[in-house]
Amino acid sequence: MTDTYLTELHWRGLIQDQTPQLAERLRAGPLTGYAGFDPTAPSLQLGNVVPIMLLAHLQRAGGKPLVVLGGGTGLIGDPSGKRGERLLLDPATVEENVGRQRGQFERFLEFGSGRHDAEMLDNASWLLPVDLVGFMRDIGKHFTISLMLQKESIKRRMDEGISYTEFSYLLLQAYDFLHLYRARGCELQVGGSDQWGNITAGIDLIRRVAAAEVHGLSAPLVTTATGTKFGKTEQGTVWLDPDRTSPYQFYQFWINQDDGDVAAFLRMFTFKSRDTIDDLLARHEGDRGARLPHRALALDVTERVHGAGAARSAEQASRVLFGELDPTGADAATWELLAGEIPCRRLDLSAPLSAVDLVVRAELASSNGEARRLLAQRGIARNGVALDAADLTDRSHLLAGRYVWLRRGKKTDALLTVDG
Repeated sequence: MTDTYLTELHWRGLIQDQTPQLAERLRAGPLTGYAGFDPTAPSLQLGNVVPIMLLAHLQRAGGKPLVVLGGGTGLIGDPSGKRGERLLLDPATVEENVGRQRGQFERFLEFGSGRHDAEMLDNASWLLPVDLVGFMRDIGKHFTISLMLQKESIKRRMDEGISYTEFSYLLLQAYDFLHLYRARGCELQVGGSDQWGNITAGIDLIRRVAAAEVHGLSAPLVTTATGTKFGKTEQGTVWLDPDRTSPYQFYQFWINQDDGDVAAFLRMFTFKSRDTIDDLLARHEGDRGARLPHRALALDVTERVHGAGAARSAEQASRVLFGELDPTGADAATWELLAGEIPCRRLDLSAPLSAVDLVVRAELASSNGEARRLLAQRGIARNGVALDAADLTDRSHLLAGRYVWLRRGKKTDALLTVDG
């Protein structure tokens, strides 16, 4: 299993740290591994995709992945990567977030009852019944304060201050690993590099309590070529939930990646083979303007997260707005998607409408006079073609039987929608 897992992860740039004996253990046969996910939001974000990919490659190599949703630990809050204390969430919110995240994992992993099928667990089922005194006696005694203070997630918070609540998170995650080892024979925990201290705490606890050797693996923190944190835009975090980040915005995030990042992101965030990626990069060198690797990356990840239909509409919408696709060739689903991305207004076309009235009703001009000036300067396009002041708009100009697309200049868009 070593060659088909660790070698693959090394090539894809998905290994930061690993325990020394992991390769030897993998040579002995498949194993069960898990990653934990924080339910402090109702959606996963792009940063969560990295540990999901670690589990997905484990499954593809013949191992069994466990997805552990932190219904219990989410009530405490992981201090890793945080500069300040988290706001504590009430149990009902955590439970709701856990429920909403479940379906997002199914886009990456195969779930079922088979030997290598993924399973989803909620650590509330074993953490909430734990007796506090028994936990401190049986688990807490294996952790010294000096050891805990050496963990990076805690060390970086000492100046700002850290509550006992978050300070104790390390013990809870270590106990997760112990519980999964005992109950499910789980021998591997994976996560981002910020989780390495928590991972090794669990490994040490199992060694002390169960006299067993288990393993850990972490992926590097992903940054862009400019050094910025991956998964962030000017608009904020990129989410997997389409209500938080639309499929179009999601697609645009990927297609707008820098040339210096696209090769690494194809390896990290898709399952495309080495030959396929090498071919895309070679073709890119021959025609950089076509941005073939960027398109392949954007389409692949958007399809995996949002489905083939949404990905196709997002791709069409992007090509329309950037002048790469005749708008008459875009389907109704594409225009429906765009109606959520650019200003959209209702339009009555029971009678033909003059160009001036059209521009004013689209709110691309504040007055008839401004509209005439823009039209005289050929500054308005209708459905991708410059609009003349003498032009009329009627139902024959509708896109997908319902829409009229206007653009002022190069970037200001409006979509007009006509009922029946």
